[in-house]
Amino acid sequence: MMRHYNVWVRILSLLPIMLVASCAMGPDYIRPPIDTAEKFRMTQTEGQSIANLPWWELLHDEELQRLINQALLENRDLKQAVASVEELQARATIARLDFLPKFDVNANAPAFGTLGGFLIRGFPTPYNYFGSANLNWELDIWGRIRRANEAARGDLMAREENRRAVVLTLVSSVAQSYFDLLQFDMQLDIARRALSSWEESVAIARARLRGGLISRLDLDQFEAERANAVTRVAELERQMIQKENELGVLLGRNSAPIQRGRALTEQLMPPEVPTGLPSELLQRRPDILQAEQTLAAATARIGMAKAARFPKLSITGFLGVASPALSKLLLSGSEFGAGGLGLAGPLLNAQSLGFEQRAAEAQARQVLAQYEQTILVAFKEVEDALVAIRTVNEQRKAQQEQVEALRSALHVSDLRYKGGITSYVDVLLAKRNLFNAEFALTATHRFHLVSVVQLYKALGGGWFAG
Repeated sequence: MMRHYNVWVRILSLLPIMLVASCAMGPDYIRPPIDTAEKFRMTQTEGQSIANLPWWELLHDEELQRLINQALLENRDLKQAVASVEELQARATIARLDFLPKFDVNANAPAFGTLGGFLIRGFPTPYNYFGSANLNWELDIWGRIRRANEAARGDLMAREENRRAVVLTLVSSVAQSYFDLLQFDMQLDIARRALSSWEESVAIARARLRGGLISRLDLDQFEAERANAVTRVAELERQMIQKENELGVLLGRNSAPIQRGRALTEQLMPPEVPTGLPSELLQRRPDILQAEQTLAAATARIGMAKAARFPKLSITGFLGVASPALSKLLLSGSEFGAGGLGLAGPLLNAQSLGFEQRAAEAQARQVLAQYEQTILVAFKEVEDALVAIRTVNEQRKAQQEQVEALRSALHVSDLRYKGGITSYVDVLLAKRNLFNAEFALTATHRFHLVSVVQLYKALGGGWFAG
């Protein structure tokens, strides 16, 4: 037994020297150079990026915060993303364990007795009692295992960034759907007021028709507008229920009424929206970081494919005891064992392994293009959100002035019509224009809130919100 032990000691003493002399094949990952501007094109405010705010400091509506917290706990897409990260954590651990030797233990006890002794002295047969331990330890001379670990870490980090992207998308989606609901609330109120106004106009027109003051055409026009208002109310009620159903999916629950907090025009948003530096986007936005980690993993797989073309060197061996009789299993002379270095390399499949390397290199180029495309899209989304925020205030101010002017025009035209000074056409146009303008102003309020949320998402917001 001591003789076998000494053999193992001599073999293992060579291991540090062999590993130090070895190197990992294939390219090391280096972040590709990316040209970025000194600042975003449409930015007007300097300072720390709005993306540094946790989402609960950006969205102040307590009811909205409650909905987001519920979504973060119950959303099925997020649960899937979390489980996916846990899967990759386990696979990364498996990859690390490839550095360690693999031991297998075998034992045998003949159930029906034995037919004879050893076929070869000191060697087990199915007719012996024996126990043995087998060792196989691949020496990572060419860095295949190291590159496999790099790839596993890259996959894990990419999946973690995907989880962050799901969180960010979920927060922004709940906020946008909530603002949509608030818009429908305001527009439904406008539509119902319009319906009430048209019903009043129809009643007045009927009385005037009976008095012979107007023609049937006037009444028909007012009744057509009243029917249009009924249609719009029904449409908004349908859209509201469908939006609540959409929010229910985000919240991970069946459809139910959604509680509202502050009205659309009472939502608080920061007066200024600084974006920070474009270079910060590369360090913050999860889809960019996910694409980069995927690129790092693809780069490591080039080294794996290259190392697979070279022979594998392993320490192999087995050690145990065997005897035809259980009582003699631990006696001297029953032990057996062997140890040494194993070498295995490709021969007939060498050409196919070469194509495997070429495939890995081509895949890395694909991922690089995807990484660069992700960055371009990210900058585009930031600029789109910035220009929306920059122009929406002027748009809303002009629309508010338009609504005030149309309210005045409606008041005057209604008085003139009731006094018989003007025709029904002036009232029709004034009412129609006013209600359309009020609808458009409500949509602009919602668009401003959504644009801030979209900028927050485009900048990779929630940096501290995990």
